[in-house]
Amino acid sequence: MIDKKITFIGPGAMAEAIFGGLIKNSISQPSAIHISGPNQDRCDLLAQKYGVIPFSSNKAAVESADIVILSVKPQRLNAVMADLRSALPKDALVISIIAGATLKKLSHGLSHNSVVRTMPNTPSQIGEGITVWTNTSNVTDSQKEITQKILSALGQEIHVEDEHYLDMATALSGTGPAYVFMFMESLIDAGVHMGLPRRISEQLVLQTITGSVDYYKQNNVHVSALRNQVTSPGGTSAEALYYLEKAGFRTAISRAVWAAYQRSLELGKDQPVHIPDTKSSEGPFNS
Repeated sequence: MIDKKITFIGPGAMAEAIFGGLIKNSISQPSAIHISGPNQDRCDLLAQKYGVIPFSSNKAAVESADIVILSVKPQRLNAVMADLRSALPKDALVISIIAGATLKKLSHGLSHNSVVRTMPNTPSQIGEGITVWTNTSNVTDSQKEITQKILSALGQEIHVEDEHYLDMATALSGTGPAYVFMFMESLIDAGVHMGLPRRISEQLVLQTITGSVDYYKQNNVHVSALRNQVTSPGGTSAEALYYLEKAGFRTAISRAVWAAYQRSLELGKDQPVHIPDTKSSEGPFNS
């Protein structure tokens, strides 16, 4: 169990998945978890459901926090950082799950050194996700271990030294579920177009995808080898794959992921954060 006070700024679906997993897996006590956001009804609902402590003020919520998890929309980040800049405890660990928010932007915006940047994905909400994360050099080994424990509530986690991998992970695994859902939708609609009842088409597609992934996991071979196993010469699979290749299926996937990667980079280049002048010499970001 993590014997730390954890504050969530932005109690959305992903934040709920994290602290819900922490509580479910006995990693943290509900009373040690604070949540704050603009929607008081949402905070009160989560407090009633999980036993966490709601706050109407971000500053009050982080006042005695050991760990602060930022889970707001990218568009609200600058305002939230400005609000928290003078309120964060000096030794607190800040963990961000905000797409495109770089370590530099977070550190300077908060005037705080111990920052972790993560990229979870949608399946994390049921404990089946994967999160790629990195950290500033000021994050201690013990804080890294705590980060791993927190992210384990979402599923698997991968630590990387190079922050550039976070934008790549955003395009591949962060956005990845959207690609999978669209592929599923297309297959289901194709089944309905042929004449299958939608219920049956959905069941066939769901189990085909689930079974294919499980089959891949149990076979230590390249995915192309598995594809070849089900592609008989002159058969139905060969015919279908021919049309997918002719339509540029691989290229479309590659370009879509690249477009998502470029957008992630653009989000990281958002408007610079204004740091007010100060006469104090304390803190690493004061001149």
